[in-house]
Amino acid sequence: MTKEKKNKSKIAIIGYGNIGQTVAANLIKNNRPVILTGRDFAKAKLLSEKMGNLAQPMEIGAAIKEADIIILAVWFDSIKTLFYEYEAVLHGKIIVDPSNPIAPDGKGGFAKKIGQNESAGQLNAELLPKSAKLAKALGTLSAASLAGSSNQKPEPAVLFYATDDTSINGEIEELIRDTGFEPLRIGGIDQSIRIEVFGDLHEFGALGKIVTLQEAKKKTESGVLAQ
Repeated sequence: MTKEKKNKSKIAIIGYGNIGQTVAANLIKNNRPVILTGRDFAKAKLLSEKMGNLAQPMEIGAAIKEADIIILAVWFDSIKTLFYEYEAVLHGKIIVDPSNPIAPDGKGGFAKKIGQNESAGQLNAELLPKSAKLAKALGTLSAASLAGSSNQKPEPAVLFYATDDTSINGEIEELIRDTGFEPLRIGGIDQSIRIEVFGDLHEFGALGKIVTLQEAKKKTESGVLAQ
């Protein structure tokens, strides 16, 4: 057991918002250490103290260097800036993008802020630092659902993911399982629009709910997940 834990990839979460804090809490609940980081290091320290010994605060650059997997729990518009500022240390890293390209619509709801046929995953893939590997994941449910459905019994809830690089499937699936969910790959980054807000596999899209693996497979058979 100890050897298995040592061999797991190190995770850094950039951002202290609802998604970042929820993913961190879920990982810690399942005994997976995390590095917490963001623009305000004081917040990283406070949050780490609150979350306990498995949470470690670091400055952004140091956190990226230390970790194998970088979860970008920040607004979609901030990702481009992070790629530019930390390009050198992001080389070769696994980058997890849970972002949704939305903004308040002025009517109490949200609207997509990029083209209707564009996805955050594909746009971020075009800006990806050299040799980094991108997975679209951890953004298919609201923060409340991520918290409430983690370690769901008797059947775990599904979190969909997409990546062009199948060599990282194992690490992404291990990450998702350690947040308390069952992973299901839907294809490459060109499928990421489906697991972003308003997509057919998002809680706030055509799917409309949390699903188990059995339910997801039924939808696969009916063509909903066909690639």
